[in-house]
Amino acid sequence: MSPTKMKRPTKAYKNLDFLHSRQARTIRIMAEYLEPEKRFLEHHIKHTVVFFGSSRIAPDADPNDPHRLHHYYWAAEELAFKLGEFSKELAGNGEGFAVCSGGGPGIMEAANRGASRAGISSIGLNISIPQEQQPNDYISPALSFEFHYFFMRKLWFLYHAKALIIFPGGFGTLDEFFEVLTLVQTKKLEKHGLTILLYDPDFWQDLLNFDKLIGYGLISPEDVALFHYFSSPEQGMAILKPRLEKMIKGFSLSENREAGYVD
Repeated sequence: MSPTKMKRPTKAYKNLDFLHSRQARTIRIMAEYLEPEKRFLEHHIKHTVVFFGSSRIAPDADPNDPHRLHHYYWAAEELAFKLGEFSKELAGNGEGFAVCSGGGPGIMEAANRGASRAGISSIGLNISIPQEQQPNDYISPALSFEFHYFFMRKLWFLYHAKALIIFPGGFGTLDEFFEVLTLVQTKKLEKHGLTILLYDPDFWQDLLNFDKLIGYGLISPEDVALFHYFSSPEQGMAILKPRLEKMIKGFSLSENREAGYVD
């Protein structure tokens, strides 16, 4: 009786059961670092301006919305468009930038939409969550990503960032805002001149009482200088243009350094 011919086993890196297992978590984390890095290098992405904000803000006016939230959508779209036009000016001197968002609807869509209207690269860093967030239609197809791990997605939000623009939003937006503030305050993100802008001071100052934190001695007065408020796309551009130009030029003079994280 002849022996049964042995079937060739599956290689470990092709074994999906293994790759989805607890034991392969480190490999999955590494993949979410290395695969985006490869794509960013291939598409010459070195600088980004990142938009944060609510996924729930639609472009159309809602007659039942007393806050007229849709105006945030169009302010984000217009600012992203103006940034795109400015990026093309900088690209003429060798250094442009891409607009980056979380890749979903709302303010994320508005940012990608404005960048697409300007004709520049538009990045979407999507995340798999229970309420499935679909990529919006304005992301550059080669720069559309899907993450499993929030912390790896956050790393790529900040790795190339030269400015962060934060529109009104909920838990996710607040999480992103305070994490960036903490990284800058503790000098874990050593990007000198990184601009953090909050759109609509009335919204933010009503929501967050930083003066109370200062009064209790829980933050220092200089900590509130880590961010700036703005009220229109034009005002945002007036703040951003000189800072972006200076930061991108400074980065170009020292490209052999890491993107800004402390080892």
